[in-house]
Amino acid sequence: MNSNDALKTEQLWSHLYWLVVLEQQGSFTAAAARLGVSKAAVSQHIAGLERAAGVPLVRRTTRSMLLTDAGRHLVQDTREAFARIAGSFAQVRDLADAPRGSLRVTAPVALARQHLVPRLPEFLDQYPDIQLELDLSDQLRPLSQEGLDLAIRHTSTPPDNHVAWALCSTHSVLVASQAYLERHGPAPAAPDDLRQHRCLHYPRGHDAAAWTLQRLGRGGGARATVPVSGPLVANNSEALRDAAIAGLGIALVPDFSAQAALAAGQLVQVLPQWRPMGAFSPTIYAMRPYSAHVPRAVAVFVDWLREVFAPGFAPGAPTSNSL
Repeated sequence: MNSNDALKTEQLWSHLYWLVVLEQQGSFTAAAARLGVSKAAVSQHIAGLERAAGVPLVRRTTRSMLLTDAGRHLVQDTREAFARIAGSFAQVRDLADAPRGSLRVTAPVALARQHLVPRLPEFLDQYPDIQLELDLSDQLRPLSQEGLDLAIRHTSTPPDNHVAWALCSTHSVLVASQAYLERHGPAPAAPDDLRQHRCLHYPRGHDAAAWTLQRLGRGGGARATVPVSGPLVANNSEALRDAAIAGLGIALVPDFSAQAALAAGQLVQVLPQWRPMGAFSPTIYAMRPYSAHVPRAVAVFVDWLREVFAPGFAPGAPTSNSL
């Protein structure tokens, strides 16, 4: 191989990496967003790589993108190498005196808006060289494919191929506004009474809407499953909470979503001697895909999260705002 050929080969390293990102993201548009470039730039890089390889690497249609056998072979052979390079660079970067660099974190919408974002100034003031990108989503997505460093999730069993740090316990509560209960009362005295009420539901696949509750205190352990129905189904606990505040019905939400509204008297807890089961997972974790090296920015953020969430959430016990 002459020097000109070697130079051309070296110029293709970035093209190969962009092919790996394209395979991970599944489309030219998503790959461009991940790389911070235009869709046309990604297309030009892949076309240049195909010319150098002498074979098609990507099949393009108006609606989809698929790698050819040759393209999949290239990605499989180079993906781990790029991951090792990224890890090696992260280790070198962490030799700096202070944690630095970008940190991409995903978290549930309600949890982040109510309990994480208000505390972020103290973290960013403490670590001014860290640039935090916060992705608010209730959808569970593969972290590596999305280029995310860390996820904050409530779950019962973190994935086996992830490292997880338990932050705090959480549970679900039934809440309603006093105005709703006055209009549509009496307030439920037992789980079966929910059949007569407008219930605001978080959908779980195509299963029929039903709530399972477990008795607390005296008679603890008894369970009841009740079919429910109501005027609103929403896949976001803040939306359900706000609908309950507006008087639309009884909502089942995580404690962290209802905490402020309960404290302010906008909502009261319904059936406080019964705890909803199975609707939301009982533990909030910080998690990331397993790797031998944890960047310092990730490590200090996890340590900070453990301090923030250590006290847990307050509204689970019966209070004066309970019925």
